[in-house]
Amino acid sequence: MDLADPQQAAPGSRPVALVTGGGTGIGAATAGRLAAAYDVVVAGRRVERLAATAGRIGGTASTLVMDVTSQDSVDAAVATLARCDVLVNNAGGALGRESVAEARLTDWEEMYAANVIGTVRVIKAVLPLLRRSPHATIVNMSSTAGQLVYEGGAGYCAAKHGTSVISETLRLELVGEHIRVCDIRPGMVMTDEFSLTRFRGDAAEAASVYADVDRPLTADDVAACVEFVVGLPQHVNIDSLVVKPVAQAAQHKLHRGKIDWRGSD
Repeated sequence: MDLADPQQAAPGSRPVALVTGGGTGIGAATAGRLAAAYDVVVAGRRVERLAATAGRIGGTASTLVMDVTSQDSVDAAVATLARCDVLVNNAGGALGRESVAEARLTDWEEMYAANVIGTVRVIKAVLPLLRRSPHATIVNMSSTAGQLVYEGGAGYCAAKHGTSVISETLRLELVGEHIRVCDIRPGMVMTDEFSLTRFRGDAAEAASVYADVDRPLTADDVAACVEFVVGLPQHVNIDSLVVKPVAQAAQHKLHRGKIDWRGSD
């Protein structure tokens, strides 16, 4: 196979990017960013959200119902794909802010199932297609929580540490092949659903996370990072990319208040 030929994997077709958790937030923004260069397959559980995202993108965007916590669902969904060149494992999320002593173990199990087992499940299913692609790239969406812990975040931190460990291990295991593996680790990102889901629909609690933070990251900021690592030449691998808003120096160091941007955008 000539790795310089983008059509080699499936003659006559454009390269394909599969984005899990693609109906909202970072996943939807990523699908929009990649659509200029790829036929984007927006995957997730909620049909109406997938359809809305694909409709906004237009063109050759398509939807694929996939629950990453179900082996049957993943197998059935991936079986419909003729090719896959880029896989963005974005499905996941956080539940709860209880201490370890007060942990809801069902939340921990659900977070591990989506962020860790789900990521592995999709990689295993898609890897045969990626091996046939000249642009094979896996992007796993982790978090700064996958690097550092914080009080009340043990369950999510453990799950995102797991996501990052998958990326780092897979990178070692695929050395010698042409497949790139990137772990993206966003800090504070303000999206419509992340904190609302985490706090079980408590809008006031969700809003308090971002109170007085001047310009937290947006979903599109993170999507731009995905677009960047995917768009680099195939021999260039960004092993991990940490991205945080200027107001956030670390998990435990956040500025709340106005920042003088001095005429910047």
